[in-house]
Amino acid sequence: MQLLVAYQLDPAGSNMASYIIQDMVKQGDVYRGKNFDLVVISTPAISADWIEEKYPYDSYVFLSKHASESGTLALTCHSTGNFSEAQFGGFSRQVAIPHPYLQKSYMKHLWKKRNNFSKFEITIEATHHGPTALSKPTLFIEIGTTKKEWNDKKLCENVAKIVVEEVCKDSEKHKIAICFGGTHYPKKFNEELIEGDFALGTVVPKHALDYLDGALFSHILDRNKDAKYALVDWGGLGKNKKKINDLIQTTDLEMIKV
Repeated sequence: MQLLVAYQLDPAGSNMASYIIQDMVKQGDVYRGKNFDLVVISTPAISADWIEEKYPYDSYVFLSKHASESGTLALTCHSTGNFSEAQFGGFSRQVAIPHPYLQKSYMKHLWKKRNNFSKFEITIEATHHGPTALSKPTLFIEIGTTKKEWNDKKLCENVAKIVVEEVCKDSEKHKIAICFGGTHYPKKFNEELIEGDFALGTVVPKHALDYLDGALFSHILDRNKDAKYALVDWGGLGKNKKKINDLIQTTDLEMIKV
């Protein structure tokens, strides 16, 4: 069973949770459902590396606000992890186990309903922030980008409806790829996720490739055990093109340039 998680001081997460729990039964501090449970926590979601010990589940889906310096309105979804120092939760040089099938089904559903969210970019983000230490799949689903959107209960309700629909069904299985290159909002990988055949594991953006060495690469492989492919934004690798190519060649991953 999956656990949905919201931080009580996160307005977008709390608004999504408030809508979802209407049809749930509270037992102790856990809201119980037929297909998933939900918990509201008192500490930030990005620092919830402790959550598995207290609430052992098969996977964790965090409901959260999204913020960006640009202020571009966006509905985002991403796996978690730190490729260098841990500045926003989690541990340094550690990535979480992704949740690729749910991410793909959620993003495809969001895209299908895009006319309901016409003001928003619908995009994944590269892997970033915590938690990173959980032993089960982890996914962040976020609403951005300002207090106005985080506190828009109707918007949060509409996103929450899609979340509930997707976590209540078995996600269709797809080929899984680890991604290398591109920006924090990786357009090519986003298009592949929504329109193509692949589900995505860890997404390592161009700005993090300097930190990638053999040890971190092996750790990423270990956290993406079902991945058989490497999607590479060949024009978005910068000076690390040879390094990434050489690392992939040491594995059984099939490299696909996009």
